[in-house]
Order: sequence, then C-alpha cells, then structure tokens
Amino acid sequence: MSDVKISASIRTEFGKGAARKIRRADQVPAVLYGHKTEPVHITLPAHELTMALRTPNVLLSVDIEGQGSELAIPKAAQRDALKGSLEHVDLLLVKRGEKVTVEVPVVAEGELAVGGNLLEHVLNTLSVEAEATHLPESVTVSIAGLDAGASVLAKDITLPKGVSLATDADAVVLQVLAAQAEEPAAEAEGDESAEA
Repeated sequence: MSDVKISASIRTEFGKGAARKIRRADQVPAVLYGHKTEPVHITLPAHELTMALRTPNVLLSVDIEGQGSELAIPKAAQRDALKGSLEHVDLLLVKRGEKVTVEVPVVAEGELAVGGNLLEHVLNTLSVEAEATHLPESVTVSIAGLDAGASVLAKDITLPKGVSLATDADAVVLQVLAAQAEEPAAEAEGDESAEA
C-alpha cells in the first residue's frame, strides 16, 4: 500500500467558532497523536482528506508546514449527521516496521448453495494486526456452496501474508440462514382430504 501525501498546517485557534471558521475555508480540524508525544493540532484540506479516507486504513504521509513529514493512519472521523462532511479527524502516528491493530472490512464473494438462503454478516469487520505500511484494505471470504446452517469463523479466513488475527479466533463472522418457506397449498389440501 502506498502512502497518500497530504499537506497540513498547525492549528492555533480552538473551540467551536474556530472549528467553523476552519471548515468554511474547506479545511478539516485534526489532531495527530501517538508514540508518547504531545498531540499536534493541525488542519487538513477537506477534499483531499475525504478522497483519502475512502480507502480503509489508508496510510497518510502528513507534511506539516515547517515541521516535516509524519506517517499516520486514521483512528476516528467525525462527520456531520446531515451533510456527511468531515467535522474532525484523529490521526495516529505510526512508523515503518511498526505493528498496529486495525479493523478491516469483510467482503463475501461467491454464490450460496441454495439461492433463497440468506447470508448474515455477524461481523462486518475483523480486527487484525499488521505492519503499519502494509495494512490490508479488506479481507475476502468465499461463500461458494455454503448451505443453511453453515458459518464462517474468524480463524477460517485466510489473511494476507504478514497479517495476524486480533479478533477472537472462534468468533462467527458470517452465517447462512435458511430461507423462510411458506407451506405449499397442495400439502395443506392433502392433509384435509386425509382427515375426511
């Protein structure tokens, strides 16, 4: 995974009024923390940050004006409830070679054995540990041929090289539920004629 370069400015004003002013300037207030260092309050360009965060667990190379560059991963993003725009982002400092624990989306592929059965995502993400510069965007699970009652546990999922499971190994990730079938009318009529 290549890192996404993004420029940042140091933020010196705080509070709701300052945050609104930053957002009106198409910037997003953010905080950069980790490695037992003092948190650094920054602003990031809204459009570039929004595009970067479309990739789960994106590695950001944050170029802080006058202070050099830092590697970081998004830890939390607050969005406006109505507009969906970014309100604030927490970024965690990472170093090349460092292992971090992140949540990765689970993607199911293939067709179930019986078309009417339902696939339930018990867990939408898996917690995994990986090197900060090689975080997977997602994990793929084949559901081909699974029948009602079948389930996929976390330990059954093949992870990319260098990635280890942080979720409980016996946690159910996916399960197949039987389709709810209605009683055929012919059988019901047959039962009535047998009673007569």
